[in-house]
Amino acid sequence: MRTGRNPLSTLLTGLASLLALTLLGVLAPAVALAQSAPDVRATGLHISDGRLLEANGNDFVMRGVNHAHTWYPGETQSLADIKALGANTVRVVLSDGHRWTENSPADVANVVAQCKANRLICVLEVHDTTGYGEEAAAGTLDHAADYWIGLKDVLVGEEDYVIVNIGNEPWGNTDPAGWTAPTKAAVQKLRAAGFEHTIMVDAPNWGQDWQGVMRANAQSVYDADTTGNLIFSIHMYSVFDTAAEITDYLGAFVNAGLPLLIGEFGGPADQWGDPDEDTMMAAAEQFDLGYLAWSWSGNTDPILDLSIDFDPTRLSAWGQRIFNGANGIAQTAEEATVFGGGTPGDTQAPSTPGTPAASAVTATSATLSWTAATDNVGVTGYDIVRVSGSTETKVAASTTNSVTLTGLTADTAYTFAVYARDAAGNRSARSATVNVTTDEGGGTPAGNCSVTYRATNEWQGGFQGEIVIRNTGTTAVSGWTLAFAFADGQTITNMWGGTATQSGGSVSVKPASYTSTIPAAGSVTAGFIGTKGATNSAPTAFTLNGANCASS
Repeated sequence: MRTGRNPLSTLLTGLASLLALTLLGVLAPAVALAQSAPDVRATGLHISDGRLLEANGNDFVMRGVNHAHTWYPGETQSLADIKALGANTVRVVLSDGHRWTENSPADVANVVAQCKANRLICVLEVHDTTGYGEEAAAGTLDHAADYWIGLKDVLVGEEDYVIVNIGNEPWGNTDPAGWTAPTKAAVQKLRAAGFEHTIMVDAPNWGQDWQGVMRANAQSVYDADTTGNLIFSIHMYSVFDTAAEITDYLGAFVNAGLPLLIGEFGGPADQWGDPDEDTMMAAAEQFDLGYLAWSWSGNTDPILDLSIDFDPTRLSAWGQRIFNGANGIAQTAEEATVFGGGTPGDTQAPSTPGTPAASAVTATSATLSWTAATDNVGVTGYDIVRVSGSTETKVAASTTNSVTLTGLTADTAYTFAVYARDAAGNRSARSATVNVTTDEGGGTPAGNCSVTYRATNEWQGGFQGEIVIRNTGTTAVSGWTLAFAFADGQTITNMWGGTATQSGGSVSVKPASYTSTIPAAGSVTAGFIGTKGATNSAPTAFTLNGANCASS
């Protein structure tokens, strides 16, 4: 729940300032190379050489989502649902009682137990600090630190499983330089109280650090933690709308040897702008940095709900992007070895998988299969890569020795290969390659279909819409085109889950890569922002690949 967002005028002023600072070079990396911290490590999850490691030394990269527990305390089933979709981490919203109802020690203990039962690393955060200095209702980091100290009996002994995120977005846009000293003081207060957990600290500027305060002071804040077990969290929303901004910010911390993750991020366009989530996820994978998408469900504005009404079978277009899209959770998440997924000290890589063979090649998809690899402990999965000259790009992951690749381009030559991996993260040599050329022409003819259209939010002159396309047939639909018409002059300005073109009232929607295939009896979702006049009636007829669809 993105509470307390700053006004549009404030954000626009901030964006202008960010551009000016960038042009002046003020945001050139002010973080120096991290000096080695004293070798006093946490008993579980800890930082070493700028990386988050488990107690056994396994490199752990967070891949997960945020869950608004403090506002929806009855939705603990969500932890199991999030895990079932492949996440290895969940960031849980708590309250220290300053702004919302305090989560009791018993409640927090239950959350931790539920995370462990579902084999999830648990990042616990206090949300009451959001926007301090600009948001009048926000609490201080010092108050949050006292809350954590009150939970010490619950948290001590859970260092293998729990990261303490002191306070969410603990400074607004008013005098963000004031963030540094209270952040250091809160970290030192927890260390003095005996906390050995890895501690996470959020950036100012509502988490987005567009004035570069965290970036400039990261080294001094890191040095203030005598254990060296501190990780920084940047929140990426509309401030980060270009690839250059994203890679520059993440790269500055990586180059400085300072630990960082994307603790929150969004993708769908909203009134603030259009974040570049594709680059965020790709860069996180490139740099081996964690990411935690906002958020599972229950947002006041549902544009950032990953699941609809906490239902894991009803992922939004945003949810499909995060869990099943390129560089998404299904492709990249690896379970923490503390849950028994790996063997400490295992350094032997699996054998090389067999050469892939291609079958069921269409204009937009192909199935690959290969002889399984072997391992001294056990193969846990395979990474499928596209090979182009001396470079390769991960395109899919599979737990079996076959995979169906979707979202391919018609009449295009591809080269693919496969790696095997085990639970300890060891990776095999690359298999031999297979060449695949997709068929010409459009997508698979549509079978039966139905479309649900709804306006999920409206305001003067604009609205947010959602389109759910269901395949009621017995075969998958690939490479689809959805067509419909607006009757009241509405115009789509931004879309996720698909790409819209419009001529007058007539709209044609083609899929994104992660919604290109609609499984038999399955569905995909596209969302959009549009303009409207006084009347905003829903379209009454839809066609999918030229075939009429039922509507509801």
